[in-house]
Amino acid sequence: MSEMPNRGTGRLAGKVALIFGAGPNVGGTVAHFMAREGARVVVADINECVANETAAFIQQRGYEASAVRGDALVEAEVEGATKLAQDRYGRLDIVMNMAGTVLFSSILDTDVEEWRRAVISFPTAGLLTTRHAARAMIAAGHGGSIIHLLSTTAHFGQAEATAYATAKAGLLNFTRSAAMELAEHGVRVNSITPCSMEHQLWTNMKAEAESGHYEPRKAQPQYSRDDYLKNIPLGRFPRAADVAWAAVFLASDETGCVTGIDIPVDGGLRHKYPTWRPGDTTGANIHDYISGLKRTAFGEEID
Repeated sequence: MSEMPNRGTGRLAGKVALIFGAGPNVGGTVAHFMAREGARVVVADINECVANETAAFIQQRGYEASAVRGDALVEAEVEGATKLAQDRYGRLDIVMNMAGTVLFSSILDTDVEEWRRAVISFPTAGLLTTRHAARAMIAAGHGGSIIHLLSTTAHFGQAEATAYATAKAGLLNFTRSAAMELAEHGVRVNSITPCSMEHQLWTNMKAEAESGHYEPRKAQPQYSRDDYLKNIPLGRFPRAADVAWAAVFLASDETGCVTGIDIPVDGGLRHKYPTWRPGDTTGANIHDYISGLKRTAFGEEID
């Protein structure tokens, strides 16, 4: 069964979207959903083969898409991807950024140079993608929507993820500040925060999923995957499709008066009372969850 209907309703008709980060999970799904809703899309990725794969998938379904190698941490490449979108499709209305360097390490042992690279990465990608998108939108005089992908670590402290949490928290407040600065130009800047996602379970637990036998194992020293699931009120991890729908919403004219907000796509995790564990009463557990897990790519189930 597909994650979505076969055709959209034209919510993004006439718009052009540029997505930085084009893998078949989140970025590729966002690109696919936006194209399905009528946008012409450009997918940029540090790996050109990945960008080409995503564009080809979208084209095969009858939508317009182009691929470009684009590292959101390199200004010339961000500028080039932005120019390509404008040159090829005549405008730029939507930009989504999910780029950065992830570092998990203990404060006691973190290498300072690795720390510097990781902490600056997400806010820098935010700056470059926002800068060049906003310049294009302002020059054209039609405003637009810029969306940044965050993480629950932007809102909470997480042991052994200090660099990642610091970087994402920086991007969160960058998003808010950029929204205020660019509001006078009609450029909206918002963010989306998923928690740990369903495709990450498949990636990390492939052997258990295929065998149906779950071996208790810690994802972090502080909690297991089972602990995580039990703390999500809706009883499931977010899927790439959930993030994509939120991105479509923020990109559309439906949110024409919305800027500076963050949408949590986390099954209620951020807003529950901290000591409440819904799974203790619902019976949710990672073994049953994994046994019924369906793999997806670009928002569609795959064999």
